[in-house]
Amino acid sequence: MPVIFLDRDGVINRYPGDTKYVTSWKGFKFLPRAKEAIAALYKNKFKVFVISNQAGVGKGVYTQKKLDLITRNMFKEIRKSRGDIDGVYYCTHRPQDDCPCRKPKAGLLNIAKKKHRLDLKKAFFIGDTIRDVHTAKIAGCKSILVLSGKEKLANQKNWEIQPDFIFKDLLSAVRFIVTSK
Repeated sequence: MPVIFLDRDGVINRYPGDTKYVTSWKGFKFLPRAKEAIAALYKNKFKVFVISNQAGVGKGVYTQKKLDLITRNMFKEIRKSRGDIDGVYYCTHRPQDDCPCRKPKAGLLNIAKKKHRLDLKKAFFIGDTIRDVHTAKIAGCKSILVLSGKEKLANQKNWEIQPDFIFKDLLSAVRFIVTSK
């Protein structure tokens, strides 16, 4: 079964800005066409997992309970749009904790791989940062960078690693994946 890993902020919802966090459901704003993209993945029988660093919890900016509420509401809205997500994996540790699950390390993908018996070599990881590209490469996935969040194409000459594919947003990436399946 084909597998897609999605970063959250900047891919599914609006990127809150450097050093900022989505701390409440009110602050979570779906990007245009994101729910449609996830629905297309679901319709085409892809397994979909969210892989996201959420260090704001570890820093005490917001609680695990708030993160869980945001996640439940995200699921509810995606299901209303005829999509679904098979699992969500967050690293809530701070960068200085050197956690093996914090991207760009591939710990969260490996947890999902073991739990769901996934073949990462056939998977795509879609993110909005070069850190996400690193994560994909470390895990052995194909990397897709979307330009709907943090990273800008103008910075490409400074990237230490190149993504396999670049698209403007999640729906453009999903259309490519679905048609090349």
